Amino acid sequence: MEASSGERNPTADLEPSGPPALFVLCGWAVSANMGVLESGVWALPGPILQGILPLLNIYYLERAEHAAQKKGLSTQAIWHQLWDDVMRTRPPRSESVPCWRTKFLETFFCHVLRGTLDPACDWRLQDSRFSALQHSAPYVTQLTICNALQGVGELVAEAQNEALQTLACSLHTLKFRHLLFSDGAAHQALRKLLHRLIHHGAVQQVSMYSWPVPETALFILILTMSAGLWKPAPRDGPCILCREDPLAQAPAFDEPACLLGPGWPRRDTAERSAAALMATRWETEAREAQEQTVLVQESRTLGEADSGSLPSPSSGPRTTASSALQPQVAPRGKSSCPPHWQGPGIEPDDLYDFVFLIASEKEEQEEERQNRLSSGMWEPSCRALPSLDTAQRFRSISALELFTIPLSTESTLILCHLLRSWVSLEKLTLSYNGLGYNIFHLLEGLQALSAQASCCLCSLHFTDLFSPLSVLELAHTTLRVLPRLHTLAIRIDHLSPDDSPSGPGNSSPGTGHEDIPENCLEQLELGFPRRPQASNRLCRVLEASPALRQLALDSATFTSPRELGLVLQTLRECNPALQKLSFHDMNLADCQKEVLLLLQDPTLRELTLSFCRLLEKRRTHFLPKLVTAMKSNSTLKSFRVPGNRLGSSGLVALAEIFSSDSSSSLCQLDISSNCIKPDGLLEFAKQLEQSHPSRGTFGHLCLFQNWLDQDPSMTQEAIGRLRATFSVVSDTWDSSQAFADYVGMM
Repeated sequence: MEASSGERNPTADLEPSGPPALFVLCGWAVSANMGVLESGVWALPGPILQGILPLLNIYYLERAEHAAQKKGLSTQAIWHQLWDDVMRTRPPRSESVPCWRTKFLETFFCHVLRGTLDPACDWRLQDSRFSALQHSAPYVTQLTICNALQGVGELVAEAQNEALQTLACSLHTLKFRHLLFSDGAAHQALRKLLHRLIHHGAVQQVSMYSWPVPETALFILILTMSAGLWKPAPRDGPCILCREDPLAQAPAFDEPACLLGPGWPRRDTAERSAAALMATRWETEAREAQEQTVLVQESRTLGEADSGSLPSPSSGPRTTASSALQPQVAPRGKSSCPPHWQGPGIEPDDLYDFVFLIASEKEEQEEERQNRLSSGMWEPSCRALPSLDTAQRFRSISALELFTIPLSTESTLILCHLLRSWVSLEKLTLSYNGLGYNIFHLLEGLQALSAQASCCLCSLHFTDLFSPLSVLELAHTTLRVLPRLHTLAIRIDHLSPDDSPSGPGNSSPGTGHEDIPENCLEQLELGFPRRPQASNRLCRVLEASPALRQLALDSATFTSPRELGLVLQTLRECNPALQKLSFHDMNLADCQKEVLLLLQDPTLRELTLSFCRLLEKRRTHFLPKLVTAMKSNSTLKSFRVPGNRLGSSGLVALAEIFSSDSSSSLCQLDISSNCIKPDGLLEFAKQLEQSHPSRGTFGHLCLFQNWLDQDPSMTQEAIGRLRATFSVVSDTWDSSQAFADYVGMM
């Protein structure tokens, strides 16, 4: 029906040839009338419903999911398109996104909470009945809190009670990234949030990333709340859930700040200096904002006077010179002009004072530490801190991760103190925390935790730049302290030459050469600095771990090939359950015999020998034996040999593994970084077609960083042939930049 002359045509402002605008109008019209037609729309036949779904806004699209599934329809493409239009970024590993609806709504929740996405940017996000936080909360399984705790205050506000209640049931992982100094109001809001999400929620894991100068009070707050310890402050108000939770009836516990032992400063040097700089910046910006306001008022007053209009006495715009020039410093965290991190703000004098204050105080601290060591006084142990026996306990998390967060002695003692009774903790990850000698305090806390009958800790990951203990010493000690561990991963980049395993008065457990009792270890990962290792120590670890299923050694060097041969022999004799073995950046050129013996192991499922110089010596002698051993192995599923100078001729030789007379069940082959040229890859593909044309797909083939760009057309032909038998993964690597890598091989 045509619109009457007195009515406005809703399409009058649209361009005649504007399908996007018409699509938006149709979507708006459909969504506007869905309130009346919703029940009937869900009952429509599948093909008609499929055509209507792209016209719905986010409110009805989310509600239509159940009806679409009942009719065998998928909304994944619609949610994927919504992601592309709104987020305008490609998520990492986008090919493996299992559900685009969940991915979009989870990300949408986080962006709206932090104020980085305006729902008005797209018509599909606009509906008065759609609450961005409330309706997206059921899909949020992990939440990241950044910078100055943006969004925390909004989330614990009274208006978002329903969203917070839903989030407490759906959220499993809570992350903190790049935290900055924040005010007391933000800390208070975070206390409420952690209490709801951890103590009365479902959060299992807390991770903290990239906090170069951690604020002690905030760090302690997150740790203690994660450990299930909390006493409500008067300003927190009553918690209804605490009354219903019988675990909350335990004796009261003092504020988390009491974990700071007597005599220990609340903030270390870097933290105090950074906080002083931030306070100076906030005061400067507040003063500038106030002065700007005064100038604006004066200009308006002068303008009114020039125009001849006198202000009324009640308006009171006149300001005395003294009061106009008096700076009004806003309290911290309440400045009218918040700090802008990208802009200028740190004066040269401030930076000068900051640098030299740290340097001078660090010298004083080091001198004091040396005096304690020379007088036979070791650093205080975690036993000096207050007992947790009277703590009020709630539900606690099971996984804690600290990445790139410097842990001072004070912070380590607090963590150690909490670990002693943190029986629910199953996984602990400490990565680049600069522990130094504080590693002994950590081991002491872990030993106390292990003594608890209900201790659940089964996974420990430790990575650091320096350590007073070598990797194997630390592995020995850890396995003695935690014999029930299932997973242990240790990596030390450098061993400090000035450090020694034993400090004056040190009573840390098991740092000597004691035997290791039999343990429950199933997965062991060791990353070594560039220094020869004692093979007998590694062998003792392997002998004490008969249940070992996975072993990964990175950059392990030994004084002679015979030492490495002893390690491989111990693997065969003492670890019969081993299924996954990975060596990276190790010299296996003189251990080819032992490698062939490993391939005879009937339990081995995955073998990775990356950048191990496997074919550096006796290539023509070893390669046929390697192929023969692979053909005879019917249990090996994955063989990864990147960076071993395989070359085109070596790849063609590997084609025999997939011949018709082979017993191999290999389904994953990684030959990345092996100087393979297009002609070699094409010949490999032809060999597979001729030797076993009817076998079907073999599995996964990885070709990253080879010389395949030398003849793109031949490469495409080879990959096309290989895709009949493999799922091929390659890249567009520029081989001309790597000419010096294996220049002498071809």
